[in-house]
Amino acid sequence: MKRVLFILFTLVAFSATAQEFKPFKVNLSLGFAKPLASGASGGVLFAIEPKYGINDNIDLGLRLESALVARAVVSSGNTVSGEIGAFGSYLLTGNYLFGTGGVRPFLGLGAGLYSIASGGVVTVVDGQAPEDVTLVGATKFGGMIRGGIKAGHFVLGVEYNAVPTTSNRLTNTTIESKNAYLGVKVGFDIGGGRY
Repeated sequence: MKRVLFILFTLVAFSATAQEFKPFKVNLSLGFAKPLASGASGGVLFAIEPKYGINDNIDLGLRLESALVARAVVSSGNTVSGEIGAFGSYLLTGNYLFGTGGVRPFLGLGAGLYSIASGGVVTVVDGQAPEDVTLVGATKFGGMIRGGIKAGHFVLGVEYNAVPTTSNRLTNTTIESKNAYLGVKVGFDIGGGRY
């Protein structure tokens, strides 16, 4: 009988706290991605992030994002040219929402895998004959820090994505591509919120 009462008490306590907010939500976002290397130009990004609210202030999620940008390629310290790059990221995320009002600032962190794909051939002159190099893709572990404002179900955020540099080794030189980028997003949450 004590077990039945304990289980009943636990269910009542859980349902009482669960009525303060809906824990499941999915965020859909579009935005602008700007690589932080000199000589690179920005592009577009799309993200989907299912989240679970542990309470009204803390969300845990899984961010799936694709960003298409023009990255800068550096050879022996000099910027050579740009190339098309695509980032696919799969990050575990956590957000902390401040306050309890309708408009709430938030801060968040994330960590996971970044899949880096390249499209293009770079011509390198290293003191000898020019050499065409097809840059290869890579998968790197990286992190993200974010901040923004949530108003109802609408979300405006800025994210810094710390993605390690990739490199190709040639006979006399190394070609590097810096991969860190900044994302500015506008999106909305489907589901979630308060009862």
